[in-house]
Amino acid sequence: MKVIKHSEEVLKAALISKNTQLVRLYEKLEPGEKRLLDEAFRPHSALFAPITLHSESDWISSHPEPTQDFEQFYHDRYRSTPTSQKSAIYVQPIGSFGDSKVSPENYLKWLKDYCEAFYYGLMVKTLDPVPVSQTACAFRVNEYTHNLQIHAGDLLQFLKKRKPRDAFCIVGITMIDLYPKESWNFVFGQASLTEGMGIFSFARYDSDFYSASYKGRLKSGKKYPVADYSVFSGYYTPAITSLLLLRSCKTLTHEIGHIFGLRHCQWLQCVMQGSNHLEESDRRPLDLCPICLRKLQSAIHFNIAERYKALLRWMDDGGSGTEAEFGHAAEVGLPKPVEAFKECREWVLKCLDVLQK
Repeated sequence: MKVIKHSEEVLKAALISKNTQLVRLYEKLEPGEKRLLDEAFRPHSALFAPITLHSESDWISSHPEPTQDFEQFYHDRYRSTPTSQKSAIYVQPIGSFGDSKVSPENYLKWLKDYCEAFYYGLMVKTLDPVPVSQTACAFRVNEYTHNLQIHAGDLLQFLKKRKPRDAFCIVGITMIDLYPKESWNFVFGQASLTEGMGIFSFARYDSDFYSASYKGRLKSGKKYPVADYSVFSGYYTPAITSLLLLRSCKTLTHEIGHIFGLRHCQWLQCVMQGSNHLEESDRRPLDLCPICLRKLQSAIHFNIAERYKALLRWMDDGGSGTEAEFGHAAEVGLPKPVEAFKECREWVLKCLDVLQK
């Protein structure tokens, strides 16, 4: 395992900058906010840890990228920023969601509310779900996993036509696997940052996706007519478990972060770290490191403590039972399953403690 450990001086410059104007902006922050953000360069911080690489297949090892500090983000003239006329985040569900234990409406509301807490101060709106057939996208059966896949680029074109006038961005979400072109095996998601659009799949967040018993596998070698979307009718979608909800929230906020202009984080453990595979994605924390948090705050202008309180309220508005109890009681409206968020909840409480000293 390799640890990426930056010096205190480097992290301080990445967070605060050496630019006099940006230093003044930092000094205007509330004392509690500066106290929390300063944890970025405090040795042995209990809140923010260095990035660890576990294999050569991890993102940073296989995708060398330049770092992005706060100053680079702040002065990036190409990044998108919400305005009074274009401030809403729209979520467009595509295809079926969940199984009989959880209504799609509940799952989509959980995602919407989490995203609204994460991007505190902006409104998140969920559009009515549309069937795959309405998108007129290309589709195929993956030759290796034998599951259905839909074309990510076609879905972006569909979203472009549906983007509301007051939208800062529109993101499509689906439980069906994606591919960007015939020569690629799959893609978790694809986005057009300049046009404020993205499409992301949660299909591979099903714990059984890579097993031979995955229920979404179709008969090997069978061909389907180009425009016959009937194959999607009743097609398997994974159950909404606490772990899948956690992974969905993490992916959705990560990808929308890119639309704000946040690049992959290489400073500290952060939800904006890149990931090549599910194991690496699961290692990422659910929230932002101080450097990325300052970037987002400069774009939205939220109070950091109020944002953490909103995230805490979302986690506390959930069930306290086991996953099995959740599945049994879902039909009578048991709140969302938040067992997988326990560690993050404890972390948010520690951050609030630092903010409110």
